[in-house]
Amino acid sequence: MYSRAYKSAVTIPPLLWVTVFLLIPYAILFCYSFWTVAPLQVIVHNWNLHNYAQLFRNSLYLTVLLRSIRIAGAVTLLALLLGYPLAYYLSFHAAKRKDLLYQLVIIPLWASYLVRGYAWKTILGSDGVLNGFLQYLHITHRPVEFFLYSPFAVILTLTHIYTPFTFLPIYASLEHVPRNLVEASHDLGASPFSTFVRVILPLSLPGILAGATFAFVLTLGDFLAPLLVGGPSGIMISNIVVSLFGAAYNWPLGAAISLCMLLLVVSLLFATERLEKRFTI
Repeated sequence: MYSRAYKSAVTIPPLLWVTVFLLIPYAILFCYSFWTVAPLQVIVHNWNLHNYAQLFRNSLYLTVLLRSIRIAGAVTLLALLLGYPLAYYLSFHAAKRKDLLYQLVIIPLWASYLVRGYAWKTILGSDGVLNGFLQYLHITHRPVEFFLYSPFAVILTLTHIYTPFTFLPIYASLEHVPRNLVEASHDLGASPFSTFVRVILPLSLPGILAGATFAFVLTLGDFLAPLLVGGPSGIMISNIVVSLFGAAYNWPLGAAISLCMLLLVVSLLFATERLEKRFTI
């Protein structure tokens, strides 16, 4: 139906774009991970596995990576606990208010990431809204230092930022649940809870997996929220990568950590894709 020239005109630009801005940078990053840094901060093209060996020898990187995975897991769980009930309500019970409530959920995405991050920094600070409110009610007599510059602050901030990204695929999945199956379940005498567990939840699993993947991957690669509200105990693996490519000027080690993170994310995406195909079928 289409000529060879038309097919080439359609396929070559996106392939060229992906090659120039994705594959080539990854190839350069791969090469850097096998090089070393000389004492005078000169990158030497000496191919070796020193950077990867350093990742396993230095317990700091493993500790921060495990902390990053725990924070990403906590954010993913909280985002699902917040996003799924909200998506379920909008899809099945909101009726005429569905469009309005949907827009209210999307509105936080209109604000800048930095604005939301600094907002939470203001709320959780020693002189912030939360501490001021607790002291006004005489629940506490001094500012609670735990609120800011801690993993708690990072989890809270990232949950607020990435819950809409979790909500969207879940809501789309629930909207595609055939309503006649739900009605048939009710007609056969099933309770609302049984209908949810046996009909709605299984059919919405692809959306849950997609939303959880969004939350986990985006959180794992985040470095601004830990920088704003995390403090020393809330540093994540991406902050170390930024430091290695910046002030430390150790690009080879930063490239090695980046490739390990890339491998972790790709493995997660592959596993999620397999699960989505399984539940979709």
